[in-house]
Amino acid sequence: MARRNCKIGWWAAVWCGVFVLAAPNAGAGQRTASSRPAASSSLQQGIYLVFPFENLGTSPRLDWLGEGLEELTIQNLSAAGQQVYSRAGRTGELEQYGLPTSAKVSRATMLRIAEDLDADFVVFGSFNSDGKSLTVESRILRVEPTSLRPEVRESATLDSLMDLATKVSWRLISGNDRTYPLSLAEFTKLQRPIRLDAFEHYIRGILASEDEARLRELREAARLEPTWPDPDFELGETYFSRNDCTSAIPWFAKVPKVHQRSLEGIFASGVCRLQMNQPEQAEEVFTALQDQLRSNANRGAMAGLTGADIPELLNNLAVARARLGKTAAAQEDLKHASDFDPDEDDYPFNLGLLALRAGDGAGATGYFREAAQRAPDNPEDRAMLIQALEKTGKKAEADQEREAVGEALGPNALPVIRVDAKGEALVKLQRIKMGLDVAALWPEMESRVMTASGTSSGGGAGDTADTAVAHLRRGRQELAGGRLDNAESEFRIVLRLDASSSAAHSELADVDRRRGKLDDAVKELQASLAARDSAVVRTTLARIYLEQNKPDLARAEAERALKLAPNYSAAKQLLGHLQNAKPNGGEQ
Repeated sequence: MARRNCKIGWWAAVWCGVFVLAAPNAGAGQRTASSRPAASSSLQQGIYLVFPFENLGTSPRLDWLGEGLEELTIQNLSAAGQQVYSRAGRTGELEQYGLPTSAKVSRATMLRIAEDLDADFVVFGSFNSDGKSLTVESRILRVEPTSLRPEVRESATLDSLMDLATKVSWRLISGNDRTYPLSLAEFTKLQRPIRLDAFEHYIRGILASEDEARLRELREAARLEPTWPDPDFELGETYFSRNDCTSAIPWFAKVPKVHQRSLEGIFASGVCRLQMNQPEQAEEVFTALQDQLRSNANRGAMAGLTGADIPELLNNLAVARARLGKTAAAQEDLKHASDFDPDEDDYPFNLGLLALRAGDGAGATGYFREAAQRAPDNPEDRAMLIQALEKTGKKAEADQEREAVGEALGPNALPVIRVDAKGEALVKLQRIKMGLDVAALWPEMESRVMTASGTSSGGGAGDTADTAVAHLRRGRQELAGGRLDNAESEFRIVLRLDASSSAAHSELADVDRRRGKLDDAVKELQASLAARDSAVVRTTLARIYLEQNKPDLARAEAERALKLAPNYSAAKQLLGHLQNAKPNGGEQ
């Protein structure tokens, strides 16, 4: 809920929402911001969410322009200092709604997605072309208070796409802010010149459903624009997703540190070093990334947070150090990670593995029990808890845990895990974080901007720091920082301003859950669902029911979630654990 981070692992599917990094280094699925301080220093605009443009013409050959105009709008606004969700951010949120990435959505759905992402403005539009000329129409939809800005319409020849998109973007942003200081010429100078053919290959590449077609298009884009890092990063990502680390690392190395996705590339390179069993190189990569984050923090770009605050980074650094025999340092890193992300089970699980390898059965039992409490639907956590109990001679307790797993997850849910005397199997069980959550790098910056200016980032009349959206955003920032009392206060204010806010109820449920008040969390989630049905909230409710040992209720909520969003991977994964479970006589 508050930490809408990409939780990606080799044992689990992706459940990913998105945030911004208000500095030059942002990850996929995050909001992006320009690295040009001259443009960004004087502007305090809101956060933009861009959707693909609709093809009103008759030629499907130009369908790529829908995402192409979306991407150009994102790049243009970002280069001019605005905070904009990336295409990956939009597609990640659509996945939670069970919608395909290319789905044409209504304005009402756009608003719902924008509200979930804390965006202030939605950009959407359409285009028409006869194969020679191109007409683009675009509009801005303000989220709160809801209002539709006047339409922007421009026409030009098809081969003038890049200039046309720049002009449309400038008219959108200058029309949205009457005090916007940049002329069209100044706005244009901030844009990176890109060859049209290279851009088309790039868009066709990121849209390709097959890896070979994707790689072919992206390689051609990189050949045509050798200094443009976007195709380089996407090539690295594609090879990384295929577990071809030998090919991925050189492409990631081409992405400069000032690029908004460089952190992801560096992090993925470190993951590759772990997967290639090169712990020394992995430690070097992750340590260098920590140093880079500390440097950014010292310059104020990271709102006072450092690499030592990023759980995914700490986890992978710990894995590298554990393989190098640096057990004490690895334990310290994992404990910090566990403190920063109290809902994630991977960190106590890896601590349990370290304890087992050191022969500390009692310590391992405690860590695996904590992991199982954090993720009661993860059979591997429960299996390792049983092993640790048996190792310490607590056979009766181990049998009770085994029976509880059978009742909750089904008779065949426990995986067979054999731990060898040398501990080599424990290394294979180590959980490596495959994605970096850069949301944690910026959570307080926006609130500092609001406090200093006395307004939220909307830039319009009536959009003050006392709006429900502003308090919801600050509450999420407080929650991300572990300040539960402050977070609760902000969410209560949201409900006073907007009693129908489903988001405020779901965030209060997260506060209650972290405090161990599961019954109160259930009530808040039910209130959230009463205000607005949501597959994400129903899946969260299912997980809490599972923590309460109510598998029947958990199964029912997971099934309802999948009816709402048939492609929602988190609900699919949870239901997969529950589908063979025995009824336990819980509430219906």
